[in-house]
Amino acid sequence: MTHAPDTAVDGPGYGTLSIASILAETARRFPERTALYFLGRPTTYGELWDRTRAYAGALAARGIGPGSRVAMIVPNVPDFPRVYYAALALGAVVVPVHLLFRADEIEFVLRDAEADVVVAAAPMLAEAAPAAARAGVPLLTVLMPEDAARQAGVARLEDEAAAATPIERHVGVNPLAAATILYTSGTTGTPKGAVGSHLAMVEQVHCSLIDSFDLRPDDVVYGGLPFFHSFGQMAVLNMAFRRGASIVLLPKFDPDEALELLVTHGATVFTAVPTNFAGMVEAARRTAARPPLRYAVSGGAALPVALLEAFEEAFGAQVHEGYGLTETSPSCTFNVTSEPIRPGTVGRSMWGVDVAVAVAEVEDRVELLPPPAPGEAGELGEIVVRGHNLMKGYLGRPDASAAAVVDGWFRTGDLGTVDADGIVTVVDRKKDMIIRNGYNVYPTEVEAVLARYPGVALAAVFGVPDEVRGQEVHAALVPSDGADVDPDAVIAWMKEHVAAYKYPRVVHVSDELPLGPSGKVLKRELSARYAASAG
Repeated sequence: MTHAPDTAVDGPGYGTLSIASILAETARRFPERTALYFLGRPTTYGELWDRTRAYAGALAARGIGPGSRVAMIVPNVPDFPRVYYAALALGAVVVPVHLLFRADEIEFVLRDAEADVVVAAAPMLAEAAPAAARAGVPLLTVLMPEDAARQAGVARLEDEAAAATPIERHVGVNPLAAATILYTSGTTGTPKGAVGSHLAMVEQVHCSLIDSFDLRPDDVVYGGLPFFHSFGQMAVLNMAFRRGASIVLLPKFDPDEALELLVTHGATVFTAVPTNFAGMVEAARRTAARPPLRYAVSGGAALPVALLEAFEEAFGAQVHEGYGLTETSPSCTFNVTSEPIRPGTVGRSMWGVDVAVAVAEVEDRVELLPPPAPGEAGELGEIVVRGHNLMKGYLGRPDASAAAVVDGWFRTGDLGTVDADGIVTVVDRKKDMIIRNGYNVYPTEVEAVLARYPGVALAAVFGVPDEVRGQEVHAALVPSDGADVDPDAVIAWMKEHVAAYKYPRVVHVSDELPLGPSGKVLKRELSARYAASAG
C-alpha cells in the first residue's frame, strides 16, 4: 500500500541536535570544573564557554550562520575548542585542516569546501595566508601578538571577539545536518571531504560513554592526539567534555614532554596511536616518574601485541584497542573497558553499528561471507560497516560516495575477520597487502613479530616493486635508545619466526619513520623512497 506524502511522516521533523551542546551543557552544569590544562594554566568549563560565545559573536558579525563553512588550522591549544564549538554553536560546518598541509593543499581544501572564512593560528600563517589569498577566503588569526598582526595586515579573532556581542545560546539544527567536513589524508589520491552529521557524532560519544569507555568526571585525559583528526576530536575532545573530565593539551607530541605533563597533572587516561605508545615506552626508560593511569586507548593503526605488553609493563595500565575510520565518526569496534581485553583484536562492534566481512574481490555489490561456526575464527574478507556512525558522503563526489557505500554498507578497504563471538580482527589494508611470488603478505602480521626483536622501538613493513617476484618485502626499523640493531641479524631472526615468503629480505635502520599528521607511518612514502633508491 502506498501513502500520500505527509510532512509529519516524511519531513525532517522538528527535532534539533548540536555538538555544541557538549560544551554548552557541561559549562552550564559544572562551570567551575577544569576543562583544559595548557602551559600549566587551568581553564574552567565556564571560562571556556564564555570565550567560545564571544568567538561565536565575532563570527556571526562576519555573517557566519547555519550552513556556513568555517575552516580552521589550529593546533591542540585552548583556541581549538573555542573556534570549533563557536562555529558549531552558530549552526556552521567546521572544516579542520591538517596542520602539516602546505599552502597548495590548504588552498585545495578551502576551495573544495567552499570555505566562508578560515581561522589560522599564528604558527600556521606562513602556509595559510597565501592559500587563503589565492582561494579568496577571508582570514582570521589567533595567538598572534597585536603588533605582529598589525604589521602583517591580518585580523585577530581575539580583537573581534572583544568587540562583538557574545551569543546567548547555540543554534538548534536538524540532527542530520552537516557538522564537520574532515579531509582524508589523500595517500591514494586527491583528498576527499567526509561530511559528518551532528547525529552521527553525538551518538558516537554517547554509545562510547555508555558501553565502551569507563570515563569519569574526575578523569584527566591526555590531549596530544591532533584534534583536527577524527580520533582526537571524538575520542578525546568531545568525549571528555561530554563527561566533564579534564584534558591536558600538548600541541606536538614529544614523548618526554608528554610523560612529564601526564605526571604533573595526574593523568588517568592515555589515548593515542601506536607510534605514540612506542615513544612513551622509550620515555619511560629514561625516568622513574609515572602518572596514575587507569587505562589507555589505542586506535588509528594496528598496535603490535609486543608494544601493548611493553606499555602495560612500563605504566601498569591496560591498553584497550579499537578500530574506526574518518568515514565512521570514527569508531566501529572496541575492546570495552568493562571486559578483559583480547590482544591482537579490536573487540566487538559498538552498539547500533553492524560490522561484517564481505568478499573483497566483489566490487559492485556487498556479498557477505557466511558467519563462522562456534569456535571458528571466520573467513578473511573486506570489513564492511553500517549504522548511525556513517558519514553523509564525500563532499561534491557522488561517484566516490556510491563506490564507498554499497548496498547500505561502507566498504572500509580493510581486510579482517569476525569470529563466532563477534570479535573483529583487522589484518591489514587491502592496498598495503604485499603480493610476493603470488603469496599474500600482510604487513601488520610481520610487524607484530618484528616488534618482539630486542632493541626495536618501531617497525614498518612494506612492499617494493620487484621485476622477478612482483614485490619484495622490506622493513624499516627505529632502534630503542642506545640499541645497535644489525639488519642481517634481524633478517636471520625473522627467517626463524615467520614463513619463508613473509620475512623481509631487506631491512633499513633509521632514526625515524615518516609519519602523517595523525601519527600513522606513511608506508607508501617508504615504498617510494626505497623503490627509487633500489632503482
